[in-house]
Amino acid sequence: MRAARLHQPAPAERAPLRIEAVEPPQPGPGELLLRITACGVCRTDLQLAEGDLPARRLPIIPGHQVVGRVEAVGDGVGGWRVGDRAGVAWLGGACGACSRCAAGRENLCERAEFTGWNRDGGYAEFIAARADFCFPLPDGFADLDAAPLLCGGVIGYRSLRVSGIQPGGRLGLFGFGASASLAIQVAAYWGCEVYVVTRSRAEQERALRLGARWAGGYRDPVPVPLDAAVTFAPAGEVVVRALEAVDRGGTVAINAIHLDRVPEFPYDRLWWERSLRSVANFTRQDAREFLDLAARIPVRTEYDLYPLEAANDALLALKEGRVNGAAVLDIAGPVRAGA
Repeated sequence: MRAARLHQPAPAERAPLRIEAVEPPQPGPGELLLRITACGVCRTDLQLAEGDLPARRLPIIPGHQVVGRVEAVGDGVGGWRVGDRAGVAWLGGACGACSRCAAGRENLCERAEFTGWNRDGGYAEFIAARADFCFPLPDGFADLDAAPLLCGGVIGYRSLRVSGIQPGGRLGLFGFGASASLAIQVAAYWGCEVYVVTRSRAEQERALRLGARWAGGYRDPVPVPLDAAVTFAPAGEVVVRALEAVDRGGTVAINAIHLDRVPEFPYDRLWWERSLRSVANFTRQDAREFLDLAARIPVRTEYDLYPLEAANDALLALKEGRVNGAAVLDIAGPVRAGA
């Protein structure tokens, strides 16, 4: 099969992924083999490729927003048949036995495995995934449309829940990439007033089209005190900016697996029972709830399309801020040499 593999982290400008022919995986007990049709490109993939996120296994096939059809079913798997459509997301497995798993907090399991980090991911034509961590996808979404839901959508949904925002509340979104562009649709469905802070004028305009009450830059004062905020930009200074904007008792949820640093800031920014919360992964229940909600709203995705052979181009476009919403690899599409 064709696959884009990372052997050694390097800047995106140096094309760290190699397009290679590798043996397709075989499904073990409890696993599904999927023929991949689409895979979203996430900032976490970029951080892994560049070494900001330390590799857990090399070489590795990145990608954790995977849509495909069941090609084969491993021993002991029930509820799935060949030809079924399935999604594979970031959380690729958990032990199921520790206190956190027992409490429904499998996202904090110390033995959790992650797609495209511990386990080979979706920048390939096939993937073997644990059947109990695969998700049926709503019929209302085509494969390419569904891919961005499986990370940006789910983690954005969890971030909203962690922030404590209530229907009708004033919510700030700091940074407006793929995840925020999906989260705003959920917040608008809940009747929230959404205020977006982002550097890009194009992203500000997109936010207003998607229902933001106001959109501005990082130097612009947010016009109202916020009940809660979610930061999406992987920069610690943005976290401080969000703290400055939330009202007394408000929460800032940090939607990032990696930040450059959180700069020193006066305690007054945190006082009055403001809270900082990190968002670590998500649970399968989060994914099920979000996918059901996304179909009912319905959430709409925007993305730029790349063939598998252009996976490095997609990472570089993401790094340089040239992506319209999300980036998606069209694995089932025609090979376009030189694209």
